[in-house]
Amino acid sequence: MTRRLAYAQLTSSIGDGGFLVVSALYFTQVVGLSAARVGLALTLAWGVGAVAGVALGHVADRLGPRTTAVVLAAATAASTGVLLLTRDFTAFVVVMCLYASFQSGLQASRQALLAGLTTPRERTRARARIQSTANAGIAIGAAAGGFALHLGTEAAYTAVFVLDVLCFLIAAAVVATLPETVMSRTKGKFDVLGDRPYALITLINAVMLLYMPLLSLIIPLWIVQRTEAPTWLAAALLVLNTAAVVLFQVRIARRATGLGQASKLVEHAGLVLFASCAVFAVTAFSLGAWPAAALLVAAAALQVLGEMMLASGAWEISFSLAPADRQGQYQGFFSTGTAVARMVGPALLTTVVLGWGALGWLLVGGLFAVAGYAMGPAVRWAREKNSTSSGAMTDDLYRCV
Repeated sequence: MTRRLAYAQLTSSIGDGGFLVVSALYFTQVVGLSAARVGLALTLAWGVGAVAGVALGHVADRLGPRTTAVVLAAATAASTGVLLLTRDFTAFVVVMCLYASFQSGLQASRQALLAGLTTPRERTRARARIQSTANAGIAIGAAAGGFALHLGTEAAYTAVFVLDVLCFLIAAAVVATLPETVMSRTKGKFDVLGDRPYALITLINAVMLLYMPLLSLIIPLWIVQRTEAPTWLAAALLVLNTAAVVLFQVRIARRATGLGQASKLVEHAGLVLFASCAVFAVTAFSLGAWPAAALLVAAAALQVLGEMMLASGAWEISFSLAPADRQGQYQGFFSTGTAVARMVGPALLTTVVLGWGALGWLLVGGLFAVAGYAMGPAVRWAREKNSTSSGAMTDDLYRCV
């Protein structure tokens, strides 16, 4: 059953990959919006999506994550289709807020569904397999988006949007074949908002997730503006990252065998990310094109290793510390870390890294190391408070076909 969930993730990720590559140019060149307005709309949208993800995760707990995931995948397809008809800025903001909300809720409901379909021992490994599949899908979609960019026509961009719509509809159909997992009904509504240890863990994870804008935005700009390496290396590093996750994420996830090991993985991830930032810092100095390129590849390899260690540890922690009957809202809340990193990261890291150079890299690396070290005490606090001690239990779950 988790294989079918992975197939659903694969198809939707293909759509996501194409959308991510062409959307910015489509909105600016075809729709006619300024880059500043597109950026503002995306910031607002993912802010709204972060909040909506918790609410929609609660809906998944109450109505069933399979049903919720099917509806939200179809709603994502519909919102993408509506974007093709949107030309007004206000309408664009509204539709993007809906799109981001559906995406955030879909992620939360999928996580809750995975929790219901697997045992606690299987969850992190299953999540790693799904992540590997997702990265492969994003690569396929990005290739299709890249071809559309090469053609540079409105028809080509539109075709990618249509592909995105079809992919999410297929994903909805695949998820619909899975059995529904119904959580036990509890009186609590948004209990996660009062769970301070889990909130701290989510904040720490959000800090660690700042590697995301580093990879997608800061590193390409750094290569072009501050190093002598060839500019095409930015694309090569993205390929390296995707391939590494596809090949090695499952292997690394095997080390997350409980909260203790998961905490150590996150702590070690912080140190590896610090080492990555330190190597990036060295490339600020005049070294020549190929020595700089070699260091950039080494830094990117360390970065993706830290990324995979962080993901494996964070998945285990987020599942294990969430009550079994509220996985949806807890996973929705934990996923807000991604939205926070997307919202805060670009402005913060552009200022610190591109503005301060090597010192900026070392400061960001130090932030990763401190955050990684803080995860262990935060997890111990959560366990001592016994606020979510049923997170590793699935006895109160039942399935109905």
